[in-house]
Amino acid sequence: MLVSSSGLSETKNSLTKKLLLGNEPTPELIAILLVYFVQGILGLARLAVSFFLKDELGLSPAQVAALMGIAALPWVVKPLFGFVSDGLPIFGYRRRPYLILSGLLGAIAWVSLATVVHTAIAATLAISLSSLSVAVSDVIVDSLVVERARGESMSQAGSLQSISWGASSVGGLMTAYFSGVLLQHFSTQTVFGITATFPLIVSAVAWLIAEERVSDRPDTATVKNQLQALRQAISQKSILLPTAFIFLWQATPSGDAAFFYFTTNELGFQPEFLGRVRLVTSIASLVGIWLFQRFLKSVPFRTIFAWTTILSAALGMTTLLLVTHANRTLGIDDHWFSMGDSLILTVMGQITFMPVLVLAARLCPPGVEASLFALLMSVNNLAGLLSHETGALLTHWLGVTDTNFDNLWQLVVITNLSTLLPLPLVGWLPVADPQADAQTERTAQSLPPASVLEHHSTGAQAPEQPFLPHLLPEFISTSIARKRVEEPAE
Repeated sequence: MLVSSSGLSETKNSLTKKLLLGNEPTPELIAILLVYFVQGILGLARLAVSFFLKDELGLSPAQVAALMGIAALPWVVKPLFGFVSDGLPIFGYRRRPYLILSGLLGAIAWVSLATVVHTAIAATLAISLSSLSVAVSDVIVDSLVVERARGESMSQAGSLQSISWGASSVGGLMTAYFSGVLLQHFSTQTVFGITATFPLIVSAVAWLIAEERVSDRPDTATVKNQLQALRQAISQKSILLPTAFIFLWQATPSGDAAFFYFTTNELGFQPEFLGRVRLVTSIASLVGIWLFQRFLKSVPFRTIFAWTTILSAALGMTTLLLVTHANRTLGIDDHWFSMGDSLILTVMGQITFMPVLVLAARLCPPGVEASLFALLMSVNNLAGLLSHETGALLTHWLGVTDTNFDNLWQLVVITNLSTLLPLPLVGWLPVADPQADAQTERTAQSLPPASVLEHHSTGAQAPEQPFLPHLLPEFISTSIARKRVEEPAE
């Protein structure tokens, strides 16, 4: 028994050190990681949503792009959910009730898609509701992580954020391939029904969150302090100009929706193959992150933004070979070309996007790091929304439909070249460390602490949530279209 107990203890310590990076596996930590895991595993319905809108509702590429832009709205106002949670407790609790509600909202949304949604308007409402569910749970669980991370020792700094992002990545990888396999054998409604069970996990584990009861009265003073701190921060030129550049850079039009129709209707790609592409590109995204961390994280912002933008636009033009069927002339099968193209563009796109996260984190001055980071990510989400809406207009004007792809090559050219338009403004980015520039502008008084928190806001350079939530189809969530993580086969 002594040997058995000793062996068990060693196994537990080893798992704690390697898998949890030294964090004690408390019920609360398991609950937090499960919430992030659910965010990743909701990708199971990505392809189902895409095919449901295209085949069963008969929406055009422009209509799908416009619909997904609307569904992104909860991610644009994400900091608002943090303010509400901080200032308006439910039954005396700021976190637990909101997690429970977010899980129930998500389950209702997916059940609706599986049963009663048969029109474009109903689909927009249901998908927006599921988007709201993930956005709320993301804000709440991010706040929990950062609150706990404040108690970490220097040797463990960033470990909680890392395993949180890792849990989401594991969920996404697990469902990448199966999202296509399930759709190959079952209806979209069945996939939606299966997906509806996952948000309920969020509601169930919310009870494991350790939280002290506070007053039920609204705490308006906290919200006022946060808003004052944010206003003071964004009025600084050293923060405003880089934010404006990132917004313009990300708001250029996207042709992802039209490309999905092309790969399925014109090239005849099946769900099972699209699942394979998702798996490959998910792994490629991690490779891109590793390459950035290993070789490029010390490169000046202006340099890396300029070169990665130019290279991404050039590589994005390779899609013209697939659109014009020139790859067949070269003897390359559509499936193999698409797989290779997706792999290269995803690695390059992730490298391009990582500086956005690093810059956003470095722009945040002391005392308002979390709130400002959340606001900057919402600005990015707004840019993504505009990217989809302008892409929808372009798709309509060029006459690209579910069967007519004659002008798709023009859409590819425009969306890729448009990414170069903000480059003359690259001087708005800091030359070196943006924190040093902001320090010269900062007023003498310290900023009040903020409570709208992001689990990446403490300096971890792991990817933020996509501009649109994980639950949306991949061809929608890659809002930079050859500017970030393009997955052309989906």
